Amino acid sequence: MSHNLFDELKQKVKTENKIIVFPEGLDERILMAASQLQSEGVLKPVLIGKEKEVTEKAKENNVDVDGCMILDPTNYEAFDQMVEVFVERRKGKATEEDARKILLDENYFGTMLVYMNQADGLVSGAAHSTADTVRPALQIIKTKEGIKKTSGVFIMVRDEEKYVFADCAINIAPDSNDLAEIAVESAETGELFGVNPRVAMLSFSTKGSAKSVETEKIEEALKIAKAKNSSLVIDGEFQFDAAFVPSVAKKKAPDAVIQGDANVFIFPSLEAGNIGYKIAQRLGNFEAVGPILQGLNRPVNDLSRGCSTDDVYKLALITAAQSL
Repeated sequence: MSHNLFDELKQKVKTENKIIVFPEGLDERILMAASQLQSEGVLKPVLIGKEKEVTEKAKENNVDVDGCMILDPTNYEAFDQMVEVFVERRKGKATEEDARKILLDENYFGTMLVYMNQADGLVSGAAHSTADTVRPALQIIKTKEGIKKTSGVFIMVRDEEKYVFADCAINIAPDSNDLAEIAVESAETGELFGVNPRVAMLSFSTKGSAKSVETEKIEEALKIAKAKNSSLVIDGEFQFDAAFVPSVAKKKAPDAVIQGDANVFIFPSLEAGNIGYKIAQRLGNFEAVGPILQGLNRPVNDLSRGCSTDDVYKLALITAAQSL
């Protein structure tokens, strides 16, 4: 469906020799995707696991992983150095003894490779929960300067149409500051995928048509977002139709900067965002690419446990593109 998007990303990252870590080196979907990425010369995969186990698993599945790097935490040359860097990064929250145990966990080990510039990004979650993937990232890589929280966006793709929906994955009840942060970050993520961002802050009210604590939260978020990035094309609060349909915008919000031409949609809560993207996916036949985690210093992305080889392949491409 979204072949153009991924062809564009492939061309972008192909010449950059990006190294992406896959902590789940014994999962056949990961092995197949890594093999494909490697053989096409798109990026350099690093598989985490015991070399013998990984190569045997690959053989069982008729997958060639010869060109992939395999790293085993129990037998890693720079492990002592990694322990030292981890203890320093955790600032008193982990002793050396703790670190030696923690870093045998493939997600922590993989995240440290990214933190120590041995890799450009990480893709996990085929066999782990979101928390298992995100926790090491928040502890080690941490959020970018000035950003309090990470958030999760979906790129919604249907033929030539592309939209950004956020936050649909992480923050249950974002406050005004969170929403402003999510808006600014989502606009940047959109640019990465060829979306020229026009951001709509969504609500059940358009430009004061209803007054409540919820609508005031959106008005406040809009002010904060504009202060964060004055060049951002952003407006709100909008009901979805006023943000998306020019004729409705003309009636409901004639003076708004966005006139039914928004392409980045910021939902007021995780409930709304999660329901919204799934409606677009199931009723509108959009492909939902993500969740893409944003706001971190280095890219780490989370697969769903029901993912396919194709999902792994695509998320690895996105992760490589985020590291450009």
